[in-house]
Amino acid sequence: MLTVAAALRQARDALTRHSETAALDAQTLLAAVIHRDRAWLLAHPEARLTPRQQRRLARECTRLARGVPLPYVLGYRHFYGRKFAVTPSVLIPRPETELLVELALPRLQGCGRCRVADVGTGSGAIAVTLAAEAPEARVTATDISPAALAVARDNARRHRVADRISFVETDLLAALTGPFDVIVANLPYIPAAELETLPVARHEPREALDGGPDGLAFIRRLLTQARARLAPDGLLLLEIAAHQGEAAGALAANAFPHAKVQLHCDLAGHDRVVAIANLQS
Repeated sequence: MLTVAAALRQARDALTRHSETAALDAQTLLAAVIHRDRAWLLAHPEARLTPRQQRRLARECTRLARGVPLPYVLGYRHFYGRKFAVTPSVLIPRPETELLVELALPRLQGCGRCRVADVGTGSGAIAVTLAAEAPEARVTATDISPAALAVARDNARRHRVADRISFVETDLLAALTGPFDVIVANLPYIPAAELETLPVARHEPREALDGGPDGLAFIRRLLTQARARLAPDGLLLLEIAAHQGEAAGALAANAFPHAKVQLHCDLAGHDRVVAIANLQS
């Protein structure tokens, strides 16, 4: 039977040509296979894997080597300090999306029973996080994909906030009336032509990535719908691609001429979120 040290070496070697973080991926994968954390692995290099664990590790390494993203292999991804189930039916939550949560929370924590809409919820990471961090908020999570909503509902149950989130199958905000105090959205924003060259498009759902010819098709539609659904003093937060700040900001200003429109950067210094503070009376 393989020891932990030997298993880590084999997994790392198998992944080296396919990942820039092969050693870390090997540790993360083996930790999941034997139901331990990475610190335990490093402290117990002499521990031995069972034959079943060895077979599973080899199988999952093969999937990674074929390009399947690690979160899909593991079945989960961490977001804002919580563990979320993910399947190929939903986009894998990214760290930069946590900026949407960070910008929404100050507004929610100061207004009691705020009404919140998470548009295009996917795995439900944003909706569940907001419901958990702002217990008085009333959250509605929308998605056009029944499969995505099933994953989101599962995550809401896992984090014990299912009773405070309404899940609605609809196109953006079409089936909702509002008004909403906060609307957050991480919609598809990759230009269609770019998808053919991106590895992400080979495994994650295309409908969660394809933003139309310029990447802003869904954002345009949401801005139009949100005009009648954002509360007079509401906040609308939109995640965007790094190169879309100027164009998305202009669209926001046109849709909400009396609003305060701001661009917020992610930790890498790239434009990441358009914030629209509605000032209409």
